[in-house]
Amino acid sequence: MKIAVLTSSRADYGIYLPLLKQLSVDTSFEVSIIAFGTHCSEKYGKTVKNITSDGFPVFAEIDNLLDDDSPLGISQSYAKTAHLFADFWNKNNTFDWVFCLGDRFEMAAAVNAGVPFNIRFAHIHGGETTLGAIDNVYRHQITLASQLHFASLPIFKNRIKEIIGSEDSSTSRVTGSLSLDNLATLDLLSKDEFNTKWNIDLDLPTILITIHPETVDFKSNELFAKESIEALSILLEHYQLVITMPNADTAGSIFRNEFIKFGENYPEKVKLIENFGTQSYFTCMKFAKLLLGNTSSGIVEAASFNKYVINLGNRQKGRFSGSNVIHVSFNSEAIIKAVKDINNKPYEGENPYFRGGATKVIIDAIKRI
Repeated sequence: MKIAVLTSSRADYGIYLPLLKQLSVDTSFEVSIIAFGTHCSEKYGKTVKNITSDGFPVFAEIDNLLDDDSPLGISQSYAKTAHLFADFWNKNNTFDWVFCLGDRFEMAAAVNAGVPFNIRFAHIHGGETTLGAIDNVYRHQITLASQLHFASLPIFKNRIKEIIGSEDSSTSRVTGSLSLDNLATLDLLSKDEFNTKWNIDLDLPTILITIHPETVDFKSNELFAKESIEALSILLEHYQLVITMPNADTAGSIFRNEFIKFGENYPEKVKLIENFGTQSYFTCMKFAKLLLGNTSSGIVEAASFNKYVINLGNRQKGRFSGSNVIHVSFNSEAIIKAVKDINNKPYEGENPYFRGGATKVIIDAIKRI
């Protein structure tokens, strides 16, 4: 069976990782990885090299992003992505299944370009809702263009049925979060190994921070960045701050530039990371005191590491979250109060996104179909 996997960023690659490992050792499959988006950008760390260093050959690299995160630039990058993938699908339309994941604009463009070629897409993490991000629109576009669906929770499977307008549940499976299969297959680093690799001492009280721009209310990002930096300036009195840099989103450079200036002012206590990779990111999450930001990893993965998460703003608004997630506006005083309220306590509840064995459910489904 000829399988293609679309990966456009460090984030979706980390989620795919347990599935890629299993597909690569199963002789039933011939796997082709198609890397595009920030994977091909020097600005974002050229993360396609992470794929090859993990031992996975890359079938195609498609350099589709413009260096412009204005609304016009994002729209033009979408158009460029669709144009490049139209040509790609025209030459490569013999895959049995093409995996796509999540909700990013470049993923939607790549998938929509394949619709006229009757490419069969299998979508992971459909049916979810993020009202504060334009990705919400792109996610549902991908769902409509796909023929097979893997939802992380039953409520999302029901939402997929509403989106595609069908009560036929044979094309949808509930898997839990695929990324959490990494917990069974990935050896995390020790604190000493992590320090050797990144020069970051996780014996220090640490907050792991990932803040992306709001892409619906994108005009407010300058204010949101200002409030974030004000809060971080106070938090660094008691914590080491490890900041993973924003994605290629509308107005993402606003946060990126503020973080760079902040890191230059406090190099001993503020660590800026373009791309950790899954192993190091999970290691940092394991040893950090808490997470702060508005990334889906806080919603989906942090509970499995017994971490509380301070989720900022509306980017993840509408997404189902566990009791470890504390929702706070982009207000410096509210952020500081939330950190004090957590008071370095570990989270002792369950992770609603963990079911175990998502990889097996996905592979069994495509084999049966």
